[in-house]
Amino acid sequence: MPDLDRLADRKLAAGVVEGGRLRALLLELWQRTRMDWGFVTDRLSATFRRETWVGAHERRFVSETLYGLVRHLRRVDAALARGRRVTKPPRDLERLVALLVLEGHLEPDRARRAEPSLDWAAVAGVDAAIAAERKLAPRIALAASLPDWLVERLIADHGDRAEALALSLNERAPMTIRANLLATEREALAAELGRAKLSTRPGRWCDTALVVESRTNLFALEAFKRGALEAQDEGSQLLADVAFAAITGARPLVIDLCAGAGGKTLALAARLGNRGRIVASDVDAKKLDELRKRARRAGVSNAQALHLEAGLWPPALDALRGTADVVFVDAPCSGIGALRRNPEARWRLRDADLADFAARQREILGGAATLLAPGGRIVYATCTLVRAENEDVVGATLAAHPELAAVPLTEVLGDRAATFGDGDTFTVAPDTHGTDGFYARVLRRI
Repeated sequence: MPDLDRLADRKLAAGVVEGGRLRALLLELWQRTRMDWGFVTDRLSATFRRETWVGAHERRFVSETLYGLVRHLRRVDAALARGRRVTKPPRDLERLVALLVLEGHLEPDRARRAEPSLDWAAVAGVDAAIAAERKLAPRIALAASLPDWLVERLIADHGDRAEALALSLNERAPMTIRANLLATEREALAAELGRAKLSTRPGRWCDTALVVESRTNLFALEAFKRGALEAQDEGSQLLADVAFAAITGARPLVIDLCAGAGGKTLALAARLGNRGRIVASDVDAKKLDELRKRARRAGVSNAQALHLEAGLWPPALDALRGTADVVFVDAPCSGIGALRRNPEARWRLRDADLADFAARQREILGGAATLLAPGGRIVYATCTLVRAENEDVVGATLAAHPELAAVPLTEVLGDRAATFGDGDTFTVAPDTHGTDGFYARVLRRI
Protein backbone atom coordinates (compact mmCIF):
# COMPACT_ATOMS: atom_id res chain seq x y z
CA MET A 1 0.00 0.00 0.00
CA PRO A 2 1.38 3.44 -0.86
CA ASP A 3 2.56 5.48 2.13
CA LEU A 4 -0.11 8.14 1.57
CA ASP A 5 -2.85 5.50 1.66
CA ARG A 6 -1.40 4.02 4.84
CA LEU A 7 -1.29 7.41 6.53
CA ALA A 8 -4.87 8.10 5.47
CA ASP A 9 -5.99 4.72 6.86
CA ARG A 10 -4.29 5.43 10.18
CA LYS A 11 -6.06 8.77 10.34
CA LEU A 12 -9.43 7.14 9.65
CA ALA A 13 -8.72 4.43 12.22
CA ALA A 14 -7.96 7.08 14.84
CA GLY A 15 -11.26 8.71 13.95
CA VAL A 16 -13.08 5.42 14.53
CA VAL A 17 -11.68 5.32 18.08
CA GLU A 18 -13.04 8.79 18.74
CA GLY A 19 -16.53 7.87 17.47
CA GLY A 20 -18.59 9.60 14.81
CA ARG A 21 -20.39 8.57 11.63
CA LEU A 22 -17.68 6.28 10.25
CA ARG A 23 -17.63 4.16 13.40
CA ALA A 24 -21.43 3.98 13.41
CA LEU A 25 -21.48 2.95 9.76
CA LEU A 26 -18.90 0.20 10.25
CA LEU A 27 -20.72 -1.21 13.28
CA GLU A 28 -24.04 -1.14 11.45
CA LEU A 29 -22.56 -2.93 8.44
CA TRP A 30 -20.90 -5.55 10.63
CA GLN A 31 -24.09 -6.21 12.60
CA ARG A 32 -26.16 -6.55 9.43
CA THR A 33 -23.56 -8.84 7.86
CA ARG A 34 -23.61 -11.20 10.84
CA MET A 35 -27.40 -11.52 10.70
CA ASP A 36 -27.30 -13.91 7.73
CA TRP A 37 -23.72 -13.85 6.42
CA GLY A 38 -24.97 -12.60 3.06
CA PHE A 39 -22.64 -11.32 0.36
CA VAL A 40 -20.50 -8.47 1.67
CA THR A 41 -20.30 -6.92 -1.80
CA ASP A 42 -24.09 -6.53 -1.91
CA ARG A 43 -24.18 -4.91 1.53
CA LEU A 44 -21.44 -2.47 0.62
CA SER A 45 -23.01 -1.52 -2.72
CA ALA A 46 -26.38 -0.79 -1.13
CA THR A 47 -24.78 1.20 1.68
CA PHE A 48 -22.62 3.37 -0.58
CA ARG A 49 -25.60 4.18 -2.79
CA ARG A 50 -27.46 5.38 0.30
CA GLU A 51 -24.64 7.03 2.27
CA THR A 52 -23.49 9.64 -0.25
CA TRP A 53 -21.35 11.43 2.36
CA VAL A 54 -18.78 8.60 2.24
CA GLY A 55 -15.86 9.65 0.02
CA ALA A 56 -13.68 7.40 -2.18
CA HIS A 57 -10.99 6.73 0.43
CA GLU A 58 -13.58 6.18 3.15
CA ARG A 59 -15.36 3.66 0.92
CA ARG A 60 -12.15 1.70 0.47
CA PHE A 61 -11.40 1.84 4.20
CA VAL A 62 -14.93 0.72 5.10
CA SER A 63 -14.82 -2.11 2.54
CA GLU A 64 -11.45 -3.45 3.67
CA THR A 65 -12.39 -3.17 7.33
CA LEU A 66 -15.68 -5.02 6.88
CA TYR A 67 -13.98 -7.74 4.84
CA GLY A 68 -11.28 -7.88 7.51
CA LEU A 69 -13.82 -8.50 10.26
CA VAL A 70 -15.31 -11.35 8.24
CA ARG A 71 -11.94 -12.87 7.31
CA HIS A 72 -10.32 -12.62 10.73
CA LEU A 73 -13.21 -13.18 13.13
CA ARG A 74 -11.70 -16.09 15.06
CA ARG A 75 -8.27 -14.46 15.14
CA VAL A 76 -9.79 -11.20 16.44
CA ASP A 77 -11.80 -13.03 19.11
CA ALA A 78 -8.70 -14.96 20.19
CA ALA A 79 -6.81 -11.66 20.47
CA LEU A 80 -9.53 -10.16 22.65
CA ALA A 81 -9.57 -13.25 24.87
CA ARG A 82 -5.82 -12.73 25.49
CA GLY A 83 -6.39 -9.12 26.49
CA ARG A 84 -9.16 -9.75 29.02
CA ARG A 85 -8.93 -10.07 32.75
CA VAL A 86 -12.28 -11.87 32.90
CA THR A 87 -14.02 -14.18 30.45
CA LYS A 88 -16.91 -12.63 28.57
CA PRO A 89 -18.20 -12.48 24.98
CA PRO A 90 -16.53 -9.88 22.73
CA ARG A 91 -18.46 -6.74 21.84
CA ASP A 92 -18.59 -5.46 18.27
CA LEU A 93 -16.72 -2.24 19.06
CA GLU A 94 -13.96 -4.28 20.68
CA ARG A 95 -13.74 -6.44 17.57
CA LEU A 96 -13.53 -3.40 15.33
CA VAL A 97 -10.76 -1.76 17.36
CA ALA A 98 -8.87 -5.07 17.70
CA LEU A 99 -8.89 -5.56 13.93
CA LEU A 100 -7.50 -2.08 13.39
CA VAL A 101 -4.71 -2.87 15.85
CA LEU A 102 -3.91 -6.22 14.23
CA GLU A 103 -3.88 -4.65 10.76
CA GLY A 104 -1.41 -2.00 11.89
CA HIS A 105 -3.80 0.94 11.49
CA LEU A 106 -3.94 1.69 15.20
CA GLU A 107 -1.36 1.72 17.97
CA PRO A 108 -2.29 -0.20 21.15
CA ASP A 109 -1.99 3.00 23.21
CA ARG A 110 -4.56 4.68 20.97
CA ALA A 111 -6.88 1.67 21.27
CA ARG A 112 -7.03 2.13 25.04
CA ARG A 113 -8.98 5.34 24.52
CA ALA A 114 -11.86 3.32 23.11
CA GLU A 115 -11.60 0.26 25.38
CA PRO A 116 -9.42 0.95 28.46
CA SER A 117 -10.30 -2.33 30.18
CA LEU A 118 -8.30 -4.46 27.74
CA ASP A 119 -4.58 -5.24 27.67
CA TRP A 120 -3.92 -4.06 24.12
CA ALA A 121 -0.29 -5.18 24.11
CA ALA A 122 -1.55 -8.72 24.69
CA VAL A 123 -4.15 -8.27 21.94
CA ALA A 124 -1.45 -7.16 19.49
CA GLY A 125 0.65 -10.24 20.28
CA VAL A 126 -1.96 -12.83 19.34
CA ASP A 127 -0.25 -13.93 16.12
CA ALA A 128 2.85 -15.06 17.97
CA ALA A 129 0.66 -16.98 20.40
CA ILE A 130 -1.20 -18.67 17.54
CA ALA A 131 2.06 -19.58 15.81
CA ALA A 132 3.25 -21.24 19.03
CA GLU A 133 0.21 -23.56 19.09
CA ARG A 134 1.60 -27.04 18.47
CA LYS A 135 -1.69 -28.72 17.49
CA LEU A 136 -2.27 -28.30 13.76
CA ALA A 137 -6.07 -28.00 13.66
CA PRO A 138 -6.43 -25.28 16.34
CA ARG A 139 -3.51 -23.37 14.85
CA ILE A 140 -5.07 -23.34 11.38
CA ALA A 141 -8.53 -22.52 12.69
CA LEU A 142 -7.29 -19.42 14.53
CA ALA A 143 -4.65 -18.24 12.04
CA ALA A 144 -6.97 -18.54 9.01
CA SER A 145 -10.22 -17.92 10.95
CA LEU A 146 -11.97 -21.01 9.62
CA PRO A 147 -14.66 -23.12 11.28
CA ASP A 148 -13.38 -26.33 12.88
CA TRP A 149 -15.26 -28.63 10.50
CA LEU A 150 -13.66 -27.02 7.45
CA VAL A 151 -10.18 -27.24 8.96
CA GLU A 152 -10.74 -30.93 9.60
CA ARG A 153 -11.80 -31.39 5.96
CA LEU A 154 -8.74 -29.58 4.64
CA ILE A 155 -6.38 -31.63 6.81
CA ALA A 156 -8.07 -34.90 5.81
CA ASP A 157 -8.00 -34.02 2.09
CA HIS A 158 -4.68 -32.16 1.80
CA GLY A 159 -2.50 -33.39 4.67
CA ASP A 160 0.66 -31.38 5.29
CA ARG A 161 -0.39 -28.81 2.68
CA ALA A 162 -3.57 -27.90 4.59
CA GLU A 163 -2.04 -25.06 6.60
CA ALA A 164 -0.55 -23.21 3.61
CA LEU A 165 -3.77 -23.73 1.67
CA ALA A 166 -5.96 -22.43 4.50
CA LEU A 167 -3.84 -19.32 4.99
CA SER A 168 -3.87 -18.58 1.27
CA LEU A 169 -7.66 -18.91 1.15
CA ASN A 170 -7.84 -16.14 3.74
CA GLU A 171 -5.81 -13.65 1.71
CA ARG A 172 -7.22 -10.85 -0.43
CA ALA A 173 -7.67 -11.85 -4.06
CA PRO A 174 -6.00 -9.82 -6.80
CA MET A 175 -8.07 -7.87 -9.30
CA THR A 176 -7.80 -10.04 -12.40
CA ILE A 177 -9.37 -9.42 -15.80
CA ARG A 178 -9.71 -11.39 -19.01
CA ALA A 179 -8.81 -9.82 -22.33
CA ASN A 180 -11.70 -10.53 -24.71
CA LEU A 181 -10.06 -12.09 -27.77
CA LEU A 182 -13.01 -11.02 -29.91
CA ALA A 183 -11.98 -7.40 -29.33
CA THR A 184 -8.31 -7.27 -28.35
CA GLU A 185 -5.18 -9.14 -27.24
CA ARG A 186 -3.74 -9.09 -23.73
CA GLU A 187 -0.71 -6.97 -24.68
CA ALA A 188 -2.89 -4.40 -26.47
CA LEU A 189 -5.25 -4.25 -23.51
CA ALA A 190 -2.33 -3.76 -21.10
CA ALA A 191 -1.08 -0.88 -23.25
CA GLU A 192 -4.53 0.70 -23.34
CA LEU A 193 -4.87 0.50 -19.56
CA GLY A 194 -1.35 1.87 -19.21
CA ARG A 195 -2.40 4.95 -21.17
CA ALA A 196 -5.22 5.29 -18.63
CA LYS A 197 -2.53 5.38 -15.87
CA LEU A 198 -3.28 1.87 -14.62
CA SER A 199 -0.52 -0.54 -13.65
CA THR A 200 -0.96 -4.16 -14.79
CA ARG A 201 1.03 -7.37 -15.06
CA PRO A 202 0.36 -10.52 -17.11
CA GLY A 203 -1.18 -13.55 -15.47
CA ARG A 204 1.23 -16.45 -14.98
CA TRP A 205 -0.77 -19.26 -16.54
CA CYS A 206 -3.34 -17.98 -19.02
CA ASP A 207 -2.58 -15.79 -22.03
CA THR A 208 -5.77 -13.76 -21.59
CA ALA A 209 -5.26 -13.01 -17.87
CA LEU A 210 -4.13 -9.57 -16.71
CA VAL A 211 -3.72 -8.53 -13.07
CA VAL A 212 -4.67 -4.89 -12.44
CA GLU A 213 -2.47 -3.56 -9.64
CA SER A 214 -3.89 -0.02 -9.51
CA ARG A 215 -7.05 0.71 -7.58
CA THR A 216 -9.80 1.51 -10.04
CA ASN A 217 -13.45 1.06 -10.93
CA LEU A 218 -13.19 -1.44 -13.78
CA PHE A 219 -16.74 -0.86 -14.92
CA ALA A 220 -16.08 2.82 -15.60
CA LEU A 221 -13.23 2.06 -18.01
CA GLU A 222 -13.75 2.63 -21.72
CA ALA A 223 -12.19 -0.79 -22.38
CA PHE A 224 -14.92 -2.42 -20.29
CA LYS A 225 -17.72 -0.45 -21.91
CA ARG A 226 -16.67 -1.58 -25.39
CA GLY A 227 -16.35 -5.20 -24.30
CA ALA A 228 -12.57 -5.56 -24.38
CA LEU A 229 -12.33 -6.96 -20.83
CA GLU A 230 -14.22 -8.87 -18.19
CA ALA A 231 -13.42 -9.29 -14.50
CA GLN A 232 -12.50 -12.96 -14.10
CA ASP A 233 -10.08 -14.85 -11.87
CA GLU A 234 -7.22 -16.50 -13.74
CA GLY A 235 -8.25 -19.92 -12.45
CA SER A 236 -11.73 -19.40 -13.87
CA GLN A 237 -10.19 -18.46 -17.22
CA LEU A 238 -8.14 -21.66 -17.10
CA LEU A 239 -11.30 -23.73 -16.59
CA ALA A 240 -12.72 -22.27 -19.79
CA ASP A 241 -9.43 -23.19 -21.47
CA VAL A 242 -9.81 -26.79 -20.30
CA ALA A 243 -13.31 -26.88 -21.80
CA PHE A 244 -11.97 -25.37 -25.03
CA ALA A 245 -9.13 -27.91 -25.17
CA ALA A 246 -11.69 -30.72 -24.75
CA ILE A 247 -13.34 -29.71 -28.05
CA THR A 248 -12.31 -31.78 -31.06
CA GLY A 249 -14.60 -30.54 -33.84
CA ALA A 250 -14.24 -27.39 -35.96
CA ARG A 251 -17.82 -26.18 -35.36
CA PRO A 252 -18.78 -27.79 -32.07
CA LEU A 253 -21.99 -27.84 -30.07
CA VAL A 254 -21.04 -26.93 -26.50
CA ILE A 255 -23.57 -26.95 -23.68
CA ASP A 256 -22.66 -24.88 -20.61
CA LEU A 257 -25.09 -26.58 -18.29
CA CYS A 258 -24.67 -24.35 -15.20
CA ALA A 259 -23.75 -21.11 -16.94
CA GLY A 260 -24.79 -18.57 -14.31
CA ALA A 261 -24.01 -15.05 -15.50
CA GLY A 262 -21.83 -16.45 -18.25
CA GLY A 263 -18.20 -15.73 -17.39
CA LYS A 264 -16.94 -19.03 -18.79
CA THR A 265 -19.47 -19.02 -21.63
CA LEU A 266 -18.03 -15.72 -22.85
CA ALA A 267 -14.45 -16.95 -22.45
CA LEU A 268 -15.27 -20.08 -24.47
CA ALA A 269 -16.99 -18.06 -27.18
CA ALA A 270 -13.93 -15.85 -27.49
CA ARG A 271 -11.60 -18.85 -27.76
CA LEU A 272 -13.86 -20.28 -30.46
CA GLY A 273 -13.88 -16.98 -32.35
CA ASN A 274 -17.71 -17.20 -32.39
CA ARG A 275 -17.52 -20.54 -34.26
CA GLY A 276 -19.92 -23.34 -33.46
CA ARG A 277 -22.76 -23.02 -30.98
CA ILE A 278 -22.85 -22.63 -27.21
CA VAL A 279 -26.09 -23.31 -25.33
CA ALA A 280 -25.79 -21.64 -21.91
CA SER A 281 -28.42 -22.90 -19.51
CA ASP A 282 -29.17 -22.15 -15.87
CA VAL A 283 -32.00 -22.23 -13.34
CA ASP A 284 -31.51 -18.54 -12.47
CA ALA A 285 -33.28 -16.34 -15.02
CA LYS A 286 -31.76 -13.13 -13.66
CA LYS A 287 -28.25 -14.46 -14.16
CA LEU A 288 -29.13 -15.42 -17.72
CA ASP A 289 -30.38 -11.89 -18.34
CA GLU A 290 -26.96 -10.66 -17.19
CA LEU A 291 -25.31 -13.18 -19.51
CA ARG A 292 -27.25 -11.78 -22.49
CA LYS A 293 -26.15 -8.22 -21.65
CA ARG A 294 -22.53 -9.27 -21.25
CA ALA A 295 -22.63 -11.22 -24.51
CA ARG A 296 -23.89 -8.19 -26.43
CA ARG A 297 -21.17 -6.00 -24.95
CA ALA A 298 -18.48 -8.60 -25.71
CA GLY A 299 -19.55 -9.17 -29.31
CA VAL A 300 -20.45 -12.83 -28.69
CA SER A 301 -22.78 -14.17 -31.37
CA ASN A 302 -22.60 -17.97 -30.98
CA ALA A 303 -24.11 -18.27 -27.47
CA GLN A 304 -27.77 -18.86 -26.64
CA ALA A 305 -29.16 -18.46 -23.11
CA LEU A 306 -31.68 -21.11 -22.11
CA HIS A 307 -33.65 -21.03 -18.85
CA LEU A 308 -34.17 -24.28 -16.93
CA GLU A 309 -37.32 -23.29 -15.09
CA ALA A 310 -37.53 -24.93 -11.66
CA GLY A 311 -34.70 -27.19 -12.76
CA LEU A 312 -36.79 -28.72 -15.57
CA TRP A 313 -35.31 -29.15 -19.03
CA PRO A 314 -37.18 -27.21 -21.72
CA PRO A 315 -37.90 -28.92 -25.08
CA ALA A 316 -35.05 -26.98 -26.73
CA LEU A 317 -32.51 -28.61 -24.40
CA ASP A 318 -34.24 -31.99 -24.40
CA ALA A 319 -33.94 -32.04 -28.20
CA LEU A 320 -30.14 -31.86 -27.85
CA ARG A 321 -29.78 -35.19 -26.04
CA GLY A 322 -27.06 -37.29 -27.62
CA THR A 323 -25.70 -34.43 -29.78
CA ALA A 324 -23.25 -32.35 -27.72
CA ASP A 325 -19.52 -32.40 -28.43
CA VAL A 326 -18.75 -30.96 -24.97
CA VAL A 327 -20.93 -30.45 -21.92
CA PHE A 328 -19.32 -28.06 -19.48
CA VAL A 329 -20.61 -28.55 -15.93
CA ASP A 330 -19.41 -25.78 -13.64
CA ALA A 331 -21.44 -27.30 -10.86
CA PRO A 332 -23.05 -25.50 -7.91
CA CYS A 333 -20.76 -26.15 -4.97
CA SER A 334 -19.68 -24.95 -1.54
CA GLY A 335 -17.36 -22.33 -3.06
CA ILE A 336 -14.55 -23.14 -0.63
CA GLY A 337 -11.98 -22.47 -3.35
CA ALA A 338 -13.30 -18.92 -3.73
CA LEU A 339 -13.14 -17.88 -0.06
CA ARG A 340 -10.71 -15.09 -0.97
CA ARG A 341 -13.56 -13.35 -2.82
CA ASN A 342 -16.49 -14.49 -0.70
CA PRO A 343 -15.05 -14.88 2.82
CA GLU A 344 -18.50 -14.75 4.43
CA ALA A 345 -19.29 -18.19 2.93
CA ARG A 346 -17.24 -19.94 5.64
CA TRP A 347 -19.68 -18.77 8.31
CA ARG A 348 -22.77 -19.55 6.21
CA LEU A 349 -21.76 -23.10 5.31
CA ARG A 350 -22.20 -26.18 7.47
CA ASP A 351 -20.44 -29.52 7.14
CA ALA A 352 -23.75 -31.23 6.33
CA ASP A 353 -24.16 -28.92 3.31
CA LEU A 354 -21.37 -30.75 1.46
CA ALA A 355 -23.44 -33.92 1.20
CA ASP A 356 -26.32 -31.92 -0.26
CA PHE A 357 -24.02 -30.31 -2.82
CA ALA A 358 -22.53 -33.68 -3.76
CA ALA A 359 -25.97 -35.22 -4.31
CA ARG A 360 -26.95 -32.35 -6.60
CA GLN A 361 -23.62 -32.56 -8.44
CA ARG A 362 -24.11 -36.28 -9.13
CA GLU A 363 -27.62 -35.57 -10.40
CA ILE A 364 -26.38 -32.82 -12.76
CA LEU A 365 -23.58 -35.04 -14.08
CA GLY A 366 -26.08 -37.80 -14.78
CA GLY A 367 -28.16 -35.36 -16.84
CA ALA A 368 -25.06 -34.08 -18.63
CA ALA A 369 -24.18 -37.62 -19.71
CA THR A 370 -27.45 -37.90 -21.65
CA LEU A 371 -26.56 -34.82 -23.70
CA LEU A 372 -23.29 -36.20 -25.06
CA ALA A 373 -22.82 -37.47 -28.56
CA PRO A 374 -20.77 -40.69 -28.80
CA GLY A 375 -17.19 -39.68 -28.07
CA GLY A 376 -18.35 -36.38 -26.59
CA ARG A 377 -16.78 -35.08 -23.40
CA ILE A 378 -17.99 -33.72 -20.08
CA VAL A 379 -15.80 -31.20 -18.30
CA TYR A 380 -16.85 -31.37 -14.65
CA ALA A 381 -15.63 -28.37 -12.67
CA THR A 382 -16.09 -26.83 -9.23
CA CYS A 383 -14.69 -23.90 -7.28
CA THR A 384 -14.17 -26.04 -4.21
CA LEU A 385 -11.18 -27.98 -2.90
CA VAL A 386 -12.78 -30.75 -0.84
CA ARG A 387 -12.79 -34.35 -1.95
CA ALA A 388 -16.49 -34.88 -1.18
CA GLU A 389 -17.48 -32.54 -4.03
CA ASN A 390 -14.69 -33.44 -6.42
CA GLU A 391 -13.05 -36.87 -6.60
CA ASP A 392 -15.90 -38.61 -4.73
CA VAL A 393 -18.54 -37.16 -7.06
CA VAL A 394 -16.60 -38.19 -10.17
CA GLY A 395 -15.99 -41.67 -8.75
CA ALA A 396 -19.67 -42.16 -7.93
CA THR A 397 -20.69 -40.90 -11.39
CA LEU A 398 -18.32 -43.28 -13.19
CA ALA A 399 -19.62 -46.17 -11.09
CA ALA A 400 -23.24 -45.30 -11.91
CA HIS A 401 -22.66 -44.60 -15.61
CA PRO A 402 -20.69 -47.35 -17.38
CA GLU A 403 -21.08 -45.42 -20.65
CA LEU A 404 -18.62 -42.83 -19.26
CA ALA A 405 -14.84 -43.12 -18.91
CA ALA A 406 -12.27 -40.80 -17.37
CA VAL A 407 -9.99 -38.94 -19.78
CA PRO A 408 -6.37 -38.30 -18.71
CA LEU A 409 -5.63 -34.60 -18.44
CA THR A 410 -2.61 -35.11 -20.68
CA GLU A 411 -4.98 -36.13 -23.48
CA VAL A 412 -6.67 -32.73 -23.19
CA LEU A 413 -3.89 -30.31 -22.22
CA GLY A 414 -0.83 -32.13 -23.52
CA ASP A 415 2.42 -30.93 -21.94
CA ARG A 416 0.55 -28.27 -19.91
CA ALA A 417 -1.22 -30.96 -17.87
CA ALA A 418 1.69 -31.36 -15.46
CA THR A 419 1.45 -27.67 -14.57
CA PHE A 420 -2.12 -28.00 -13.35
CA GLY A 421 -2.61 -31.54 -12.14
CA ASP A 422 -1.43 -35.05 -11.49
CA GLY A 423 -2.09 -36.49 -14.94
CA ASP A 424 -5.83 -37.05 -14.41
CA THR A 425 -7.27 -34.08 -12.55
CA PHE A 426 -6.95 -30.33 -13.00
CA THR A 427 -6.44 -28.46 -9.72
CA VAL A 428 -5.31 -24.88 -9.07
CA ALA A 429 -5.35 -23.03 -5.77
CA PRO A 430 -4.09 -19.79 -4.21
CA ASP A 431 -1.14 -21.46 -2.47
CA THR A 432 0.11 -23.23 -5.62
CA HIS A 433 -0.94 -21.04 -8.55
CA GLY A 434 -2.05 -17.74 -7.00
CA THR A 435 -5.58 -18.25 -8.36
CA ASP A 436 -8.85 -19.08 -6.70
CA GLY A 437 -9.25 -22.79 -6.04
CA PHE A 438 -10.71 -24.86 -8.90
CA TYR A 439 -11.02 -28.54 -9.73
CA ALA A 440 -11.83 -30.17 -13.06
CA ARG A 441 -12.07 -33.67 -14.49
CA VAL A 442 -12.79 -34.69 -18.08
CA LEU A 443 -15.07 -37.64 -18.85
CA ARG A 444 -15.90 -39.18 -22.24
CA ARG A 445 -18.97 -41.02 -23.51
CA ILE A 446 -17.69 -44.35 -24.78
